[in-house]
Amino acid sequence: MSETKSASPNLTEGPLLGKMLRFCLPLIATGLLQTLYNASDMVVVGRFSSDHAMGAVGACGSLINLIINAFLGLSVGAGVCIAHEIGAQKHDEIKKTVNTSLLASIFCGIAVGIIGYFLADPLLTLMGTPQNVHSEAVPYMKAYFVGIPGCMVYNFMAAILRSSGDTKSPLIILTISGIGNIILNLIMVIVFDMGALGVGIATAASQYISAFLVVIHMIRMNGPCKIHISEMKIDKSKLWHITKIGIPAGFQGVLFSLSNVLIQSTVNTYGDIVVDGNSAASNIEGFVYISMNSMYHTVLTFVGQNVGAGKYERIKKIVFECVIIVSIIGLTMGISAYIFGDALLSIYAPSNADVRAAGLVRLSIISTTYFLCGLMDVGCGTLRGMGKSTLPMLISLIGSCVFRIVWIYTVCELFPGNIRVLYYSYPVSWILTAGTHFLASRIVYKKMITQRSQQKSVL
Repeated sequence: MSETKSASPNLTEGPLLGKMLRFCLPLIATGLLQTLYNASDMVVVGRFSSDHAMGAVGACGSLINLIINAFLGLSVGAGVCIAHEIGAQKHDEIKKTVNTSLLASIFCGIAVGIIGYFLADPLLTLMGTPQNVHSEAVPYMKAYFVGIPGCMVYNFMAAILRSSGDTKSPLIILTISGIGNIILNLIMVIVFDMGALGVGIATAASQYISAFLVVIHMIRMNGPCKIHISEMKIDKSKLWHITKIGIPAGFQGVLFSLSNVLIQSTVNTYGDIVVDGNSAASNIEGFVYISMNSMYHTVLTFVGQNVGAGKYERIKKIVFECVIIVSIIGLTMGISAYIFGDALLSIYAPSNADVRAAGLVRLSIISTTYFLCGLMDVGCGTLRGMGKSTLPMLISLIGSCVFRIVWIYTVCELFPGNIRVLYYSYPVSWILTAGTHFLASRIVYKKMITQRSQQKSVL
């Protein structure tokens, strides 16, 4: 089998801005394609099936994220380990981490798929999903979770490729599987009239396509992140390091998703129109979020490799430039999403003005302040790149999950029936969490510098 070349850029030397842009732009494109998975689901069912089918797809989003984020955090752990090892030029250790990550992703994918499949009905019921939405949401969610093993494998391997500096390969792979997903969506809904179930099947199939392609690519590639099938085994020490960083990262994702599930449950009490409008607006915001989230992976990878190389002096500049870039992305895309909100919402609900009006309410509050969420992620990625994973988890627990729960049961109770008050919990929690993340990053950075100085004085 012929091998493909894989030249990883050196992220520990030279100017940063150009390298960051070359790193994050393919990552933004990859994220946007990944977001198209759910977006194409909603657009297709919204136009060719029913509004309730669209609501079913949207209502499942926060619940699906709640379940899979518990395990996807391990992919973050794998990425941080790879970044540190590449920065330190420990090639033998990289091979062990890659092999361990692939096997772990397969086992995690099977476990999550089983859990999600059998808990779909009771969890959607627990969330208070409207009955006419519930009947289509359950089969969609079950079909989606059949494809989760493929989703896990792709995300673990893509995290490794990103941490090595390669963001173009995941983009190419997602382009292929994303086109396949859209084509299958149209076939399942228009030809076979399968509604939400059909798009769930299409998404599951496309997830396996992306998993297959990324594994084949990494088998054929040259470089330290190459998959060696003949040497596949789980290294206990590597699994420990991955889980040490990944479990808190996964739990943090669960906390965010849990708060979103609670908010979705509250939204469900406002009726079908608000549920559908909220789902469509949330989907539009997904494009803004995934673009900003590229800077989370950028700061994590750049900080991680420079920490591994012992070049702590570059960390401040990395964080500063990521803050500037994510602010520009968030403000530009977030405000644009609101300005063109009615036209964008018409893609999802072309014949229902009430749904579009409900969606605009959400966009006016959340989308216009979304850059704050991007800043929060940069602060979190900085801490995680420096090897701290439990600390950002605890900050997120208090700043987002606990805060939003308290908001729902206190502030929202003071303004019953006012959906705007519920939406305000997002920007307020982002400000609190982002500020705490950056303060903690500063403290950890100073501690790292002090420890290095002490080590040099001893030597």
